[in-house]
Amino acid sequence: MSYAGLRRLVPAWLQREVFYFESRILDGVREFAEALKPGARVLDAGAGEGQYQDFFSRQRYVGVDLGVGDVAWNYSKLDCVADLLRLPFADGGFDAFVSVVTLEHVTEPGLAIAEMARVAKTGATLFLVVPHEWEVHQHPHDYWRFTKFGVKRLLETNGWEVVRLEPGGGFFRLLSRRLMNGLQFLPGWLMPLVALGVAPLALIVGWMDGLDSQKDYTLGYICWAKRRSQ
Repeated sequence: MSYAGLRRLVPAWLQREVFYFESRILDGVREFAEALKPGARVLDAGAGEGQYQDFFSRQRYVGVDLGVGDVAWNYSKLDCVADLLRLPFADGGFDAFVSVVTLEHVTEPGLAIAEMARVAKTGATLFLVVPHEWEVHQHPHDYWRFTKFGVKRLLETNGWEVVRLEPGGGFFRLLSRRLMNGLQFLPGWLMPLVALGVAPLALIVGWMDGLDSQKDYTLGYICWAKRRSQ
């Protein structure tokens, strides 16, 4: 059994705790989508397999990706295969943007942010998630990690105003996730057995996250931003 396969077997209530950052992301996308007007034009910049498309059933969703991140992924749902550094859209055409753990895969993240600003209407909104202490993934297309100060600077120097910027948990949520990550190094037959002991420990550790008030140890940051007046 693979680590991904084991994760799918974890009950939903437990996933929300031991895969806390991913749960926060889904909650954030849902909140972002519900705040948009019906018919708003939404660009998912780095859409991958289109896992967030269903959240935007009331809007006009456009999924864009270069389609090179993971050879095992199905990119057939993309509306457009394109480089985020050179978006094939006219200026000022989109009302909202979603970009979830994508900027680390872009060679020039500032330029990607600026491109989104170019094709955004004034006042357009952006839901952005970036990694901080995330493992290397999608080899070899993984280039960057971001602090809260770095992502704020990227946005503010490229046409955006930060509305909210939140860590996706602190030290103990990170430790909880790492305990679960460790299961992937075990032989498939042993993984479920060890998980019976690791999952409760990960759950308890995650509940201790209130002890970390600073939350400088985090898997990543979740940001809401708005396009500034030009």
